[in-house]
Amino acid sequence: MPRTLIITNDFPPKAGGIESFVHEMALRRPEGSVVVYCSSPSPREAAADPDFDLRQPFPVVRDAARVLLPTRRVAARARTIAELEGCDSVLYGAAAPLGLLAPSLGEVVRRQVAVSHGHEAWWAALPGSRQALRRIGDSVDTVTYLGDYTRSRLAGALSPGAAARMRRLAPGVDTDLFRPGCGGGEVRRRLGLEGRPVVVCVSRLVPRKGQDTLIRAWPRVLAEVPDAALLVVGDGPHRARLLAAARGMDSVVFTGSVRHDRLPPYLDAGDVFAMPCRTRRGGLEVEGLGIVYLEASAVGLPVVAGDSGGAPDTVADGETGYVVDGSLPGPAARAVLRLLRDPEHAVKMGARGRERVAREWTWKSAAERLDALLAAP
Repeated sequence: MPRTLIITNDFPPKAGGIESFVHEMALRRPEGSVVVYCSSPSPREAAADPDFDLRQPFPVVRDAARVLLPTRRVAARARTIAELEGCDSVLYGAAAPLGLLAPSLGEVVRRQVAVSHGHEAWWAALPGSRQALRRIGDSVDTVTYLGDYTRSRLAGALSPGAAARMRRLAPGVDTDLFRPGCGGGEVRRRLGLEGRPVVVCVSRLVPRKGQDTLIRAWPRVLAEVPDAALLVVGDGPHRARLLAAARGMDSVVFTGSVRHDRLPPYLDAGDVFAMPCRTRRGGLEVEGLGIVYLEASAVGLPVVAGDSGGAPDTVADGETGYVVDGSLPGPAARAVLRLLRDPEHAVKMGARGRERVAREWTWKSAAERLDALLAAP
């Protein structure tokens, strides 16, 4: 059977949208056809799920390094793994920077596919990294893109031939796992949120995701819906600042990190999902897509998304939620209030969102697209 070596820095038990995307793609490959070569998680991440690698239906080879870089050592080890495991294709979990390994691995594999996310957009914007991205495009068989936004940003950095070979590969959602009524009542009871309108935000705690915008908007929300609660799920380097910003607001609840497979009940605990992401640093930090918006829609929640990068692709604005300027608290507050003040309309938007995800964002279709990319001559 043809086998694929997945090389990635983004793999559980690390938490995040890219990690979930790469893991789900690995799980959906035919049995016996995948080997994963990845970096090691932090001690904290490893302690959160120490048996993760053992539970996987494929071999997971962990490098001692916390970050894999396209060095000679990593290239040599990747070649050795590919040869020992009989791999005939390579999938780079993120095109940059590991796609720079492609010239070395081209000697031992037939096909190489580099998956792009949001961060490649800033690689395309800076001279040095732009040249590296062009080399990656010329060295692999195809660079994938999430949607129109990421395609337009990346295509300008690639050679005409590489740009013509680009193909769409977007994540899907497990609508059996992410569904209405998947355990939100228990989360509400445990956190003391029963009977209250709940706005939930699930993401890493970093400035781009917009949790700070929600907290700045929260007094405005409480002025009209005084019993509302804001449930912030996730962890990250911005945690201390967010805790400080929410000091004195008992209605803002932080849960800390939650494993991806345990997220559905936390989404289901909400009445509205809001993550007003924003573009930062002159366009260098953008949201590539935002799989969590789709997961929230699958649970039946109306969504408030920021207008950064490809995030608007996940929302039918005015139908399944609202797209707002994530840099200002006012638009986020108004969108959240529109939904909280009209629960019946919010439920209808959430139902339309779930229908849209089930129709357009399935893992089955994503896995089929990847099959075609890896099997192409």
